[in-house]
Amino acid sequence: MKTIVWLVLCLIWGTTWFFIKIGLEDLPPISFAAARFVLALLILSAIIRWRKIPLPKTKGDWKLLGLTGFLQFFVNYSAVFWGEQYVSSGLAAVLQAMIPVFGLVWAWFHLPDEKITGRKICAILLGICGVAIVFADQLQVNNWLSFVGCAVIVAGACAAAESNILTKKFGGNLHPTSLVFGQMVCGILPLLIVGLWKEGNPLEFNWTLTAALSVLYLATVGTIAAFWLYYWLLSQIESAKAMTIALVTPLVAVCIGGVFLGESLLPQTFFGGALILASVGLVVFRKIEPHPKEICLKTVDECPADV
Repeated sequence: MKTIVWLVLCLIWGTTWFFIKIGLEDLPPISFAAARFVLALLILSAIIRWRKIPLPKTKGDWKLLGLTGFLQFFVNYSAVFWGEQYVSSGLAAVLQAMIPVFGLVWAWFHLPDEKITGRKICAILLGICGVAIVFADQLQVNNWLSFVGCAVIVAGACAAAESNILTKKFGGNLHPTSLVFGQMVCGILPLLIVGLWKEGNPLEFNWTLTAALSVLYLATVGTIAAFWLYYWLLSQIESAKAMTIALVTPLVAVCIGGVFLGESLLPQTFFGGALILASVGLVVFRKIEPHPKEICLKTVDECPADV
């Protein structure tokens, strides 16, 4: 079940790039992201009311939701959308692939059971190299603003990783639906303010059918379903395994672009993709040591006394 959810999340977050790309043809970026989350909040409100899902009640829970919502839904998304004004989407994908790297560091601070190992470090570095190879033709930094854009996107990746780790450590008692709802409530207000300030009245945007369908897909599948599944998965497996999704989604996005948008799939895509899959394999598939009882195959007398 966990493997299926992991694969589904790779597919969902890989397809969101496609819908973001076609939606940005008609909508400005920050307000586009805000519209996605506003619609998701409205739908989540109806689900919570219908299913009578309890909302967080304690001050500690709301502090957690306030901090993680701000980091995940404002800092990270704003950083990506702002940074992509000055860097290519491919370079942004490589920089966002830093999420598992920051995740390892934050887990070392907050989750004592999740150790930093040489295997994890090698796997994640291999995955980042794979993503960089896939987008090798888009990695130019041409001016000072491009450099600043890179730094901002990396800061967003750091914020997203910290949000994930804090959610895993302190959010296990919260229903995934109310967890996503609370985070968006706390994180969307700054996004709305920036959108209104920089991009104007949303009612005056070019609301084509394509734009509306993009917002609908991103709200329902790319936000509600994806974050619900992700927080369930995060509670079941190591954070490093969960965050390797950030390495795979750019590869999925490139393949979808090649199939549906007619974008060329260069030879480097396949080599980089192989490195990404190898990195995931290093993190996900580990040799499991047999239990002492399983190696006692002959007689009871041959087993250690403490088995």
